[in-house]
Amino acid sequence: MFGRKKDEKPASPVQERPHREGAKNRPTPKRRDQEAARKRPLVTNDRKAAKSADREARREASMKMREAMVTGDDRHLPARDKGPVRRFVRDSVDVRFNLGELLLPLMLAVLVLSLFAGTWATYVFLSVYVLILIAVVDVWLLWRRTKAKILERFGADTPLRGLGMYQSMRAFQMRRTRMPKPQVERGASL
Repeated sequence: MFGRKKDEKPASPVQERPHREGAKNRPTPKRRDQEAARKRPLVTNDRKAAKSADREARREASMKMREAMVTGDDRHLPARDKGPVRRFVRDSVDVRFNLGELLLPLMLAVLVLSLFAGTWATYVFLSVYVLILIAVVDVWLLWRRTKAKILERFGADTPLRGLGMYQSMRAFQMRRTRMPKPQVERGASL
């Protein structure tokens, strides 16, 4: 009564459909099959091998970053040094002589001179403070000029947050110790 008739033929297998351009042309995979294919353990069975592979990957990334710091390759620089605006700020510092470069060697000389106390030592200490004040004013003026050039070159919507401190920290370092290494010569035009 409700069953199928015995003399009916079974349904024919799925017919091959013609290839259509732009169509998927294959059946959608089952969700459980896709999830099973993507499944990986959170913690590998061989922890020693995973640890050494991770260490090797970190070492490789560190070597690329170190090489980029020397060559100025923007792809592998750390995030704080990436981008054309940061490069422009670095170049604006490296293209000129900054008074801040003299401070560290001068402070070391003053430290040695402080061992030989005398009345002239007071004048040396005061002159160092005056030089520090002049160097701070020099960096402030440099930032004002650089900020105007950034807005002119990269547009008014360029974020300036942190660039002033980035430039001043670079200006107070000796040229040889700056990282990323200077890519422009002194006196070059930007």
